[in-house]
Amino acid sequence: MSEHPILVTGATGKSGRRVVSQLRAKGLPVRAAARNGEHIFDWTDSGTWDAALAGVRSMYIVQLDGTKLVRPFIERAVQHGVQRIVLASGRGIDNPDYAKDSSGIFEGIVDSEAAVRESGLEWTISRPGWFAQNFSEGFFADAVLAGELRLPAGDGAASFVDAEDIAAVVVAALTEDRHGGQIYELSGPRAVTLTEAVATISEATGREIRYVPLSVEGYVAELVQQGLPPSDAEAFADAIEPLREGTDEYVSDGVQRALGRPPRTFAEFAKSTADDDGWPG
Repeated sequence: MSEHPILVTGATGKSGRRVVSQLRAKGLPVRAAARNGEHIFDWTDSGTWDAALAGVRSMYIVQLDGTKLVRPFIERAVQHGVQRIVLASGRGIDNPDYAKDSSGIFEGIVDSEAAVRESGLEWTISRPGWFAQNFSEGFFADAVLAGELRLPAGDGAASFVDAEDIAAVVVAALTEDRHGGQIYELSGPRAVTLTEAVATISEATGREIRYVPLSVEGYVAELVQQGLPPSDAEAFADAIEPLREGTDEYVSDGVQRALGRPPRTFAEFAKSTADDDGWPG
């Protein structure tokens, strides 16, 4: 399939840009698609879909949360001759007790997984847990840079997975023939509490960072005071529930199964990020 471009949607995101980088490091042609990327692609504008799919035989789908656009996109992909799909999903999708879903994201992801399975194409599903990179370029990054992470997570922990490992699994599924029909749940090698996480980052960066546990009510009130609508503040609090309740503590074997090696530790993530000046200041 190497003579055809490999389509990567969400190519500017945490996993997508790493998939693009790792594919290009292998000398493979990539169509890096995003709303503001090298190749313009917009999930909400189906007029951009055909140009993205032209000549493609394999693709990585990073869906738009809260939508059911993957199903019609796959139907279009079949018309273009796409043969292999790797879908970005998430851990907990098949567990109704995993977390509250006040924003309706899970319903869309469940439909996307079903669409992939029903497509008749070769498919692989990636289900990563909490990204370690949430501390460096995502949800928690600004707070880490400010030196204080304030969250309603209690003493809960998560088996944070490095986005480089996620990308490596996706690249393997896109370029190798042994991953068809596989669902890879991805995690780090052990659960890490937020206290442990910020201490590890502190050691790697030489900067003091504290974790301050808040009540859900106190967290929502702080976000509203900062200008967020109450519904958005409550959705953020809901997103923290798996950390607070420990439902993302469990360790998955997806990285080992897909790559034949253990996942990177949180300490390895923190050191490499610090070495790359991922926490400036």
